[in-house]
Amino acid sequence: MNFLTKIFSKNKKIKIDFCEKNLDRFLTDESASHYRSFFSEKHIAYKEYECQSKCKECVNSPYALVDGEFISAENSDQLLEKLKQKVQNCTRKDV
Repeated sequence: MNFLTKIFSKNKKIKIDFCEKNLDRFLTDESASHYRSFFSEKHIAYKEYECQSKCKECVNSPYALVDGEFISAENSDQLLEKLKQKVQNCTRKDV
């Protein structure tokens, strides 16, 4: 990528999708404020869906889809850390 392309290219937002039922099941009140802060970052677009038809995964652990890639964790705090890592890796690739 040449210098001018780097300067003038639009930064693509990273898309994070959640299952509403999964969030209700695993997201704690403590974690919710951390998630809100994370979602307020300008390069992140997130959306909640009523159901994503991943019932086996949904029942067992918190998960999200980051640009279509399935990411899960043991709890909502660990999921947030994984999401932060994934986003950081994605933004590094764009630079």
